[in-house]
Amino acid sequence: MVEVVLKAVRVDVGSSTPLLLLEEVGGERVLPIYIGAPEATAIAYALQHIETPRPMSHDLLGHVIGALGGRVFAVEITDLIDNTFYSNLRLVREGREVAVSARPSDAVALALRVGAPILVRDELMAAEGKILQLEEEGEVVEIGEEVDENELVDELRAFLDRVRPEDFDQ
Repeated sequence: MVEVVLKAVRVDVGSSTPLLLLEEVGGERVLPIYIGAPEATAIAYALQHIETPRPMSHDLLGHVIGALGGRVFAVEITDLIDNTFYSNLRLVREGREVAVSARPSDAVALALRVGAPILVRDELMAAEGKILQLEEEGEVVEIGEEVDENELVDELRAFLDRVRPEDFDQ
């Protein structure tokens, strides 16, 4: 497994679709994964440590796992099948390991909230990892960058205003 960190959340200009960029630790490759707009917002909130009045779904899941005596010790992105990425939450409870299937966007959002490492299967990174330049200005949320919550909401609204049902038939 290759450990990765979330380098950025972007909006792909061509498709107007949010994109996770997971960069390998100590390397140059980046694994791009397209995600939905609500998941992009949840990840951006986690990156910026934005507190909401009530727990968001990923916060709730982390609290439930902890309340049941478990913890997330890793997130693994394992496969790409028919243009869909697959991942697992790796949990431990009472010394027993459990793998739970999850969408990569949800798994990354949870990992950011609970401080779990994000791992990518070696073969997947070798096949799908890219070397990208991340210098462009634009709709990027990078770790450590200050982001105005109202700006994020405006960007999400703009995305939702221009998205069409037929965009999801691909």
